[in-house]
Amino acid sequence: MNILIKNGTVVTSTQAFNSDIYITDGKIVQLSESLNILEPIDNTINASGKLIFPGGIDPHVHMHLPTPAGYSADDFEIGSKAALLGGTTTLLDFVTPQKGQSLIDALIDRKAEADNSLCDYSFHVSPVEWNKNTEQEITDCIESGITSFKVYMAYKDSIGLKDDDILKVMQIVGKAGGIVTLHCELGDDIDKFREELGQIGKLSPKFHPVSRPDYTEADAVKNAIEMAKKANCPIYIVHTSAAESVKYIEEAQKSGQQVYSETCPQYLLLNDSKYIGDFKDSSKFVMSPPLRKKEDQNSLWSAINKGVIKTIGTDHCPFTLEQKEQGLNDFRKIPNGAGGVEHRMTLLFSYGVLQNRINYNQFVDITSTQAAKIFGLYPQKGEIAVGSDADILIWNPKTESTISVENHHQNCDLEIYEDAKTVGVPEIVISNGEVVVEDGKLISDTKGRFLKRNI
Repeated sequence: MNILIKNGTVVTSTQAFNSDIYITDGKIVQLSESLNILEPIDNTINASGKLIFPGGIDPHVHMHLPTPAGYSADDFEIGSKAALLGGTTTLLDFVTPQKGQSLIDALIDRKAEADNSLCDYSFHVSPVEWNKNTEQEITDCIESGITSFKVYMAYKDSIGLKDDDILKVMQIVGKAGGIVTLHCELGDDIDKFREELGQIGKLSPKFHPVSRPDYTEADAVKNAIEMAKKANCPIYIVHTSAAESVKYIEEAQKSGQQVYSETCPQYLLLNDSKYIGDFKDSSKFVMSPPLRKKEDQNSLWSAINKGVIKTIGTDHCPFTLEQKEQGLNDFRKIPNGAGGVEHRMTLLFSYGVLQNRINYNQFVDITSTQAAKIFGLYPQKGEIAVGSDADILIWNPKTESTISVENHHQNCDLEIYEDAKTVGVPEIVISNGEVVVEDGKLISDTKGRFLKRNI
């Protein structure tokens, strides 16, 4: 398939320029003004008045996640469809083994579950226990193209690790040249708060954020940074939500330590007032960490502008109202998570770029380029350059829309961004050199590829 894009304004993480783009065999092969292509062109796209961005990379999604309330509402096929319609062409999901299962066997199983993804994809692999085989299993995963490993400082009764085991993981991954990503919350403190709230009958969703105060994240971030320094291991803090966490991350970065931070649109745009209301309205915001204060939002936006926060993921993990109702009388039983992979790009364009919180280059950087660089995909992904994969968004900066449970594409009857007004849409989405979305409709069922990444 040969595609010629004419008359667009290309925006990368560092520059903006007028250019035509010639695509063949899934790659960008020419990039220049007024291209004159001699080969037959299968599709010529006039991008006049449009912006051209690299396809989005969401570094944090949970498709088909098993929970006591059943699997999360989106499998890889549905979730990847929503991603493409929203302008995200690459997903990074997770491998979470059963206790006693090897990391490499869990990776093989997860790749099979992702086989129907319409996006390209890769994984972060989670050691959920430390045993005599863990070091070799991490090495096996790296040889299979996995460069990042996720550990949980909470949930110690299931998938979380004790600090001494986290340190061991960091030492092995750091030595191998990989990166450890961390869910930073003080699990023991949170368990104590949840138990105390249960004993006095404070079990509605409004007590979810009470059970996870901001220090439980910030102190865990501080501990993670200290362990990483001792292990000489790069780390990536997922879903940063608290202003105090940002302070520790910025201090570490200024000292020269390799500490990266991600936040999510919900922590930039929503606050803890959402937990006030009836169960249907408030339970959909139960996620961990919880929504914080407006002051935390301001700190996160400032951190993006200073380059302290490098990426925006979604932690996409939607559940239906029926699933949320597992915790109708006890917030501790509400499955944690919400959808967002479809809305990440439009929300950040509307409430970031168009409200002068970030510029166009920063928009590309936080939604695509930095994730590619941090996780070993650059310059194959996250860039518009000769030789890069032809993952391209032709963005109409003026189209207005309203997010609604009636028009979203995730398999869920709840929507945390209900009635949010957006401006700007990916009018055409090209993935691996094929037009897959046109005028808001998915027009291709081509499967995505598992991406082997480089240290």
